[in-house]
Amino acid sequence: MQLTSTYRSPWLTEELDDLRALAKTFFAKESIPNQERWAQQHQVDRSYWTAAGAAGLLCIGLPEEYGGGGGTFAHEAVVMEEQSAAGDDAFGYSVHSTIVAPYVNNYGTEEQKRRWLPKLASGEHVGAIAMTEPGAGSDLQSLRTTARLDGDHYVINGSKTFITNGSHADLIIIVARTGGDGGKGLSLIVAETDGLAGFERGRVLEKIGMPGQDTRELFFSDMRVPRENLLGGEEGQGFLQLMEQLPQERLIIAVAAAKGMEVAIDQTVAYAKERQAFGRELLKFQNTRFVLAECATEARAVRTLVDHCIQQHLLGELDAATASMAKWYSTQKQCEIIDRCLQIFGGYGYMLEYPIARAYAAARVQKIYGGTNEIMKELIARTL
Repeated sequence: MQLTSTYRSPWLTEELDDLRALAKTFFAKESIPNQERWAQQHQVDRSYWTAAGAAGLLCIGLPEEYGGGGGTFAHEAVVMEEQSAAGDDAFGYSVHSTIVAPYVNNYGTEEQKRRWLPKLASGEHVGAIAMTEPGAGSDLQSLRTTARLDGDHYVINGSKTFITNGSHADLIIIVARTGGDGGKGLSLIVAETDGLAGFERGRVLEKIGMPGQDTRELFFSDMRVPRENLLGGEEGQGFLQLMEQLPQERLIIAVAAAKGMEVAIDQTVAYAKERQAFGRELLKFQNTRFVLAECATEARAVRTLVDHCIQQHLLGELDAATASMAKWYSTQKQCEIIDRCLQIFGGYGYMLEYPIARAYAAARVQKIYGGTNEIMKELIARTL
């Protein structure tokens, strides 16, 4: 890669270099040849999850005693970068490994961790988190799904939408209302979906991009979940738990954005060297050179911001406002840069057979999920 070959993130180590080589090989063998088929079937193969687990790529940041790799967020970031480099927008790795598993690890009881984490690490279980509802997106405090305690079980009613890994999910963290209005009434309850009465997977959602990602609606109708599946052991802790974990979720989005724009620039430089117009290479035109120079500079600025946030996160010092800065700025620049790169491809940039077209479609949602970029700016502004 030309753009990234001259820069090395300060948090990288030889161990992480070895992991990168492993992840790169895995995605080249297991992902790239299957992406067109996954797009047609709107989901990755179920066996892909267990293959990733067997390769040691799932839950690599979890403690070894629970089946994880004993690594850190840096290990997860490397895997995420290589997934982005491979053009794989179907595999719900980030939700599974950097969102669902940490919730269980950070808030679960010892029994819950030993019951669920090894299966998540092996790929035997696929994880999902059910936050968004048809009438509530970024405003988590307005969620309406209810969980009423009835003896030893919670009875859950409601619906969720835009759920990544919705088709394969065996383990779903549900954000439900166990109390009154607002954030203080929310709790996180884990549902094991195998044979679960009252649980229904809705339609696969047709999206602008990411056709291979199994994004679905979920429905709960008097669905009974054991009381001991409450995360944190106390009702009303859900909103606080979400707020504590959202910075990592937003940072992993920024990691993918930084890598995505670097890959797009490298692909465009390669194309501009080969494509001829008016008797010379596209890269010899001043406009092409200036556009790519601007894109490369902006991508480097994003990279340094993301690297700073990763270092802060590894030290346990990443605050929500800074994570929000990284999320909105990186995803905004990702969309802008990929759009400018696509323009250099001309008509071919609009054809889905070219990776730049798929990257363009996939990037757009980055400004929406994990909290819209408008919400990110509001969170930042509150700290000023």
